[in-house]
Amino acid sequence: MSPRHQPHEIVERALELSRVDGCMVIAGERSTANLRWARNALTTNGVTRGRTVTVIATVDGAQGTASGVVSRSAVTAAELEPLVRAAEAAAREAGPAEDAQPLVSGVPHSPDFTAPPAETSSAVFDGFAPALGESFAGARAQGRELYGFALHEVSSYYLGTSTGLRLRHDQPTGSLELNAKSPDGTRSAWAGRATRDFTDVDPQALDAELAQRLAWAERKIELPAGRYETLLPPSAVADLLVYQMWSAAARDAAEGRTVFSKTGGGTRVGEKLSPLPLTLRSDPHAGGLECAPFVLTTASGDDASVFDNGLPLGPTDWIRDGVLEHLVTTRHSAGLTGLPVTPLVDNLVLDGRGTATLDEMVASTERGLLLTCLWYIREVDPASLLLTGLTRDGVYLVENGEVVGEVNNFRFNESPVSVLSRATEAGRTEATLPREWGDYFTRAAMPALRVPDFNMSSVSRGV
Repeated sequence: MSPRHQPHEIVERALELSRVDGCMVIAGERSTANLRWARNALTTNGVTRGRTVTVIATVDGAQGTASGVVSRSAVTAAELEPLVRAAEAAAREAGPAEDAQPLVSGVPHSPDFTAPPAETSSAVFDGFAPALGESFAGARAQGRELYGFALHEVSSYYLGTSTGLRLRHDQPTGSLELNAKSPDGTRSAWAGRATRDFTDVDPQALDAELAQRLAWAERKIELPAGRYETLLPPSAVADLLVYQMWSAAARDAAEGRTVFSKTGGGTRVGEKLSPLPLTLRSDPHAGGLECAPFVLTTASGDDASVFDNGLPLGPTDWIRDGVLEHLVTTRHSAGLTGLPVTPLVDNLVLDGRGTATLDEMVASTERGLLLTCLWYIREVDPASLLLTGLTRDGVYLVENGEVVGEVNNFRFNESPVSVLSRATEAGRTEATLPREWGDYFTRAAMPALRVPDFNMSSVSRGV
């Protein structure tokens, strides 16, 4: 076996080396391509490749099954046996795992399990880069500066287990972030897009959007803190609801520790959370948002379990027509709570049956705020899922259906669950890039939401 052997060979060899009761091996191959630019000119570009191998060993004992997890990068053939032994030693030294379950079995093999990993290259930008260059020329001619980056990543994951699973998933992930600034730096606007291959991203259309926002910002308006009717664009909605999903573990709710805990005990599953017909769902086969159709995790917690690796994933409605339908469960936490097994899925879609575009929602606004995005989001109170954070790169005042100027930034204090309960309109659902969580979560589709009393708790300066 060559030092740089194929991922499926790594998996098979690691399983052969295993000397304990159970073993799971995840080999991940990752390649990236990127472009960066500043002041209407490319600054850097590059391609990288990397490999990570994770071995999860399980040891049965009189008091239960223990697990040991060890991950290492750039593993060669010579380093594979020490990696397996390290995972086995970690399992023997650990106490029984609370989430221990029989390893998943009986899942059909991926037909391409032995194929080489998928890769990206700079060719992914062949159509995008010339259009970006034209955007630079247009921005330069019109007196604005473009900054930003484009990143494309392809990861191939190979999962093999001692119970016979041989599963593989290729995940393309792309993102574009574009900032436009006035030459004196007093005005700034942002736009972002998520993509699988950059064939559906138009930098010139984004630049035109940013040019409009910079024009709005020529008039400055000071507003105090307070509650305002606010239009949250899809990106901001995604940032709030991604955090809500990460906070939706059924066990935490059943133990009375989250916003989804029911007064007097149990969970709020079955409760109506919104008067709007909002459906929040995940589906590994959602068009344009495709993700792994089986559990793939290297760590256990309240919302994930290494023992569930390989468990098939299907469509899950977290909220259906405004009613809370499911919380995040592993096989272990489902047994504790009596709820169905509904693991996390790596995408999120909110649909409110709306058809209005954001521009149309602006046109129907008598007086309110239009946000661009949120950032620096932090949790204040898990019991209500109260979050705080800042607005960024443009908050605009709308009067009589038109944007009349840019206002100062704010710190907000809001719970996404409360926002859903108070929203009075949902626009058209569209693919979006969560700005705050875009490094971790890109596969989202959201509508804009109208919230009549969004809490801008204080004025923020210098952002």
